[in-house]
Amino acid sequence: MSCSCWHCGYPFDPYGYQFGGDKVLSFPQGSDPCPTCMDGHKISKQLALAHDPCHHVSEASGCRLLYCIYPACGRFPKLQKIDRLLMCWWLFTGLTHMVLEGYFVFSPDFYKEKTPNYLAEVWKEYSKGDSRYAARESGVVAIEGITAVLEGPASLLAVYAIATKQPYSYILQVVISLGQLYGTAVYFITSLLDGDNFAASMDYYYAYYIFANGWWVVIPTLIVIRCWRMICAAFTIQEKRKTKTR
Repeated sequence: MSCSCWHCGYPFDPYGYQFGGDKVLSFPQGSDPCPTCMDGHKISKQLALAHDPCHHVSEASGCRLLYCIYPACGRFPKLQKIDRLLMCWWLFTGLTHMVLEGYFVFSPDFYKEKTPNYLAEVWKEYSKGDSRYAARESGVVAIEGITAVLEGPASLLAVYAIATKQPYSYILQVVISLGQLYGTAVYFITSLLDGDNFAASMDYYYAYYIFANGWWVVIPTLIVIRCWRMICAAFTIQEKRKTKTR
């Protein structure tokens, strides 16, 4: 049964596709769906994050990866603590871009996957915070595609550059970080232009859409600032040496 109320103006397909028993529909923030929507589509106003195993597994995976990577960086004793942390970040973000986001880009029917597949379940879960992923919205696919193909391998190259103290290390980190900031900005702006109304509930909106993506704003910004300072300091030292030799 179709409904003519404004709340049912869901702009993407698959309309009302169920992820873990909850339908991915979007309503204006602070508003309630009409009774027809509540009865006909069986929409849950509040989705229980605490009982979602995929949510907890995703968080645990990142912590375990960091726990395993940081001690391995101890094999490079000449590196500072901040460089070891950066190696952890770039390895984590590189694998995330290539494996997780790469799966999304090259698996257009992930939401139809019926067999147990961890990566598919992660994206089904994340789609509760941004249903554009289940809808395969072209802008989102383009952003994730560029990220997976270019920024993913570049992040792994950054790990090597830091470990071996390559002269291009800081420039490479600036380029990747700016790319991440640009992609995140486009991601948020396109959502705002389309109404910023793609989450199944406010819980998912803040947990997945805001919090999960916020790290790719804060950390790249700090990296750009640090690398900018290091590059400027290097040029300053070089200019002083040139002055002394004259």
